[in-house]
Amino acid sequence: MKNNLNAIVFSLAIILAAYLLGNAIINRNSGQGTISVTGLGNADFTSDLIVWEGSFSSESLNLKTAYNNLERDKKIIHSYLLSKGLKESEIVFKAVKSRKNQKALYKNGKYAGEQFLGYVLTQYLQIDSKNVEEVAKISRQITELLNKGIQFYSQPPRYYYTKLADLKIEMISKATADAKARAEKIAENSGGKLGHLISAKMGIFQITGQNSKEDYSWGGTFNTSSKEKTASITMKLDYKSK
Repeated sequence: MKNNLNAIVFSLAIILAAYLLGNAIINRNSGQGTISVTGLGNADFTSDLIVWEGSFSSESLNLKTAYNNLERDKKIIHSYLLSKGLKESEIVFKAVKSRKNQKALYKNGKYAGEQFLGYVLTQYLQIDSKNVEEVAKISRQITELLNKGIQFYSQPPRYYYTKLADLKIEMISKATADAKARAEKIAENSGGKLGHLISAKMGIFQITGQNSKEDYSWGGTFNTSSKEKTASITMKLDYKSK
């Protein structure tokens, strides 16, 4: 009798396990899966703002003489830039920085103090302009100031785009549409249909120079050295499948 009871209990356990397993398989195949896709949006654009910086210096044993020489050079540079077509509002002369130029003295291999060589005054200049082509051209011609006796230290121009916020929205829209199209194709190829959107995550916004060898960065790349650029962004979407 006991053996018969054990056999009945064991049979019921097998039937229950088979029911649960079968039910799990049905639920798994009843369209409750998830489709995850990543879409890309990109666009080429031309910078519409240029920022160019440079500096010039004056040195003299007399502070007033150094300042007067700096002011003379400033007027020459200012006139030169205006003659090249720049607007007064685009030219910004920043505060003058000063330092003492000193040389360390040694006697018998031991430090013996400092020798004063003169005052060095430096003025920095910044130009912000939407006239990108002209300012880029001037930055290449600035060595003409050497003929006027001025040593001007020029930095490479930086290029920006003032409508970046609008461009970013456009890229998000493109990346989202691209991801949805991919998800619909996956659902179609698997014999199902695309369900509702579960989540959407935006990737890093990247700006690289066109035809450059720049690599994407986990923190985002923001190129300022190229006038012609490419913007890109990714969107990761998760959909229910049915």
